[in-house]
Amino acid sequence: MIFNIFFILLLIGAIACSVLISVADFRRRIIPDAYLFPLMLIGLILITFFGFPIGMRDAVIGATFGYAMSAVIGFAFDYFIRRRTPDATPPIGMGDIKLIGVGGLWLGTTGLSFALIVACITGATWARVKKQKFIPFAPFFLTGGILSLITNLFLL
Repeated sequence: MIFNIFFILLLIGAIACSVLISVADFRRRIIPDAYLFPLMLIGLILITFFGFPIGMRDAVIGATFGYAMSAVIGFAFDYFIRRRTPDATPPIGMGDIKLIGVGGLWLGTTGLSFALIVACITGATWARVKKQKFIPFAPFFLTGGILSLITNLFLL
């Protein structure tokens, strides 16, 4: 009984952190660590004690792969864009990189790839409709992550 209540409270905390991250990124184009690190800790607690949503091995591989992949891509884009225009803003920030790493922790490698595909398609569609050059990536990635979590839990 106590484990169930604790489990539900952790999920409510994760949902609250996700909403706060999305709102902060949408309004200010920044992902605060004050919301990101609790989301990571909640994921670690759920994986360690409850085995939810994935196993520890897949979570560690997903988090490492997500962080490393997004960091390499982000720094490569930043390097090539700054070669052309020195005062340009980077296309992907460190908050987005850390968020993808946390997403890898929650979703594993297969769920992370699905979440990134959904996030890129919906983000690009939203940017085209709104005619914006910069988009807040966190709301789209978290939406893709939730869809990936639902499909992994209920369909696979």
